Parts: sequence; structure tokens; C-alpha cells
Amino acid sequence: MLIDAHNHPNWHGFNAEKILRNMDEQGIDQMWLFSWEVPEDEYAPSYHAVLPPTGLGIPLEDVISVGRQAPDRFVLGYMPHPKRPDAIDRLKAAVEIHGIRLASELKVRLSFDDPDALRLYEFCGEQKLPITIHLDYPIDHGKGSYPRSNWWYGGSLDAFERAVKACPDTVFIGHAPGFWAHISDDDQYDKVSYPDGPVVPGGRVGALFKTYTNLYADLSAGSGLRALQRDPNFGRQFLIDFQDRLLFGRDYFDTRLMDFLLECQLPEEAFAKITHRNAQRLLDVYM
Repeated sequence: MLIDAHNHPNWHGFNAEKILRNMDEQGIDQMWLFSWEVPEDEYAPSYHAVLPPTGLGIPLEDVISVGRQAPDRFVLGYMPHPKRPDAIDRLKAAVEIHGIRLASELKVRLSFDDPDALRLYEFCGEQKLPITIHLDYPIDHGKGSYPRSNWWYGGSLDAFERAVKACPDTVFIGHAPGFWAHISDDDQYDKVSYPDGPVVPGGRVGALFKTYTNLYADLSAGSGLRALQRDPNFGRQFLIDFQDRLLFGRDYFDTRLMDFLLECQLPEEAFAKITHRNAQRLLDVYM
């Protein structure tokens, strides 16, 4: 059994047909399919190269359309922007009408502990909807000042921790460069998106797992994988130590994460938890 706990429709040109073929080729039984609701002033122009130019982000309509092609293989996610006055109403309707089971992905230029966001998280807890968050620090990548010199999302790990602590009945799933940079106890998290070099023990990601039982993380995209690969021996032990909190997820359509997991030669139980059991537990037990 293999569950991809982080992916998107029409991402990098993958429509329903391509996604299902890719899943079959890589032995993926089920995929969590996320929307991304984002206003124009929060949308980095670079995304026009990897998403359809007909709109902004990844609308709920795309998730529903792709999910309809194989309802037994897709678990649908939707998260409205917390600043929408009707955010809770929209999410409630999506759950009741379209069978949304995940409040994901939350990727907005808003501090995670904003009061409106906290109210939405509490509703997610009541509805048993895990939230996958995206954290990017405001790092200037040297691409000039137009239209923005950086594209941050979520604020900081401090703000995220305050949200996790304030909403103990809500499950949060950490994701993206700003989250995974904190696997190491160094000062690179707000200087480069993908720190490299040996991990300094004592990173905050591990500390947060030990403190908050409602926190999980997915290993998707370049962020989770590169955090593990920067120090492979540390990465393997991290996977074993936190096997109950980690989810296999790609956010792309390649085999890089699975290749690394196989290279790690994890204990059978740890491998099973990461590749599908933890995701199943969040859906079957938590929900």
C-alpha cells in the first residue's frame, strides 16, 4: 500500500489522465489532492509556468473535476483563505456537498496565528479535517524588486507553533522549505530556502513533534527530501525516531522520495507507517 499524501491537480501539466497513469506506474494506491486558494496579490508570477494560466492557484473546481475520475483513489482537500469572511461557510459547504476530507493546502501571506486563521483552524478540528500548511520565510532570492523581492507564506515557525498550541484538537501537517529548514539547529532557515551541510542536532522540528501530539509532517517536494538528504545518516534516524508523525508525499510526480526511502533500508514497520499507515490513521481514526 502506498499513499501520496500531498499533490495537486493540473500541477506541472498533470491532468487526471496523466496523474492516474503516473500513480499506476509508481504503484500509488491513493493520492491526497489539494487545492490552493490564493488572491492575486499573493500569487508569485513564477507559478504561471507550472499552473494553467486561466486563473490563480489551484481552484476547488479542479480538485473536484480530477477527483471525480477515480473517487476511490483520490482524497480531496480544500482550504479557503482565512481572511474571507465566508471562509468557514465555504469549507463547511465543501465538506457537505463535495466530500472534502482535508483542509489543504494553506499557503497564504498571513501569519499562521492570525485570529481569523485560528477560528478557521478550530472549525477544522471540529470537522476532523487535517490541515497541511506551507511555510516560506521572506528570503530575497536576488530576482529584483518587481513585483515583490520575496514571496513569504505563513510568517514563521514561531507563529505556526502558536497556532498548533492554540488548537490542540486540530491536526496540522508541516510542509515546505521554511518548515523543514528547522530540522537543524542552525541559523540558515531565514537565509536560504534549502540549507545544506550536516544537520546540527536539536532542531525545532523534532522538538515540536515531541511537544505537540497534533503535529505531523509530509516529506513532499524538495523541502522534506532535501532536509533528509543533507545529512543521510541523520535523516535515516530521524525517519525512525518520528515514524509515527511522517507522511509520504511527493508534491511532484517523480520517484526521488521513494528512491531515498528505499536507500535508507528502514525497518519494515517504520517504512509502512510513513508510506501509508499514518495517512490511513489520520483518515480512519482521526476522522
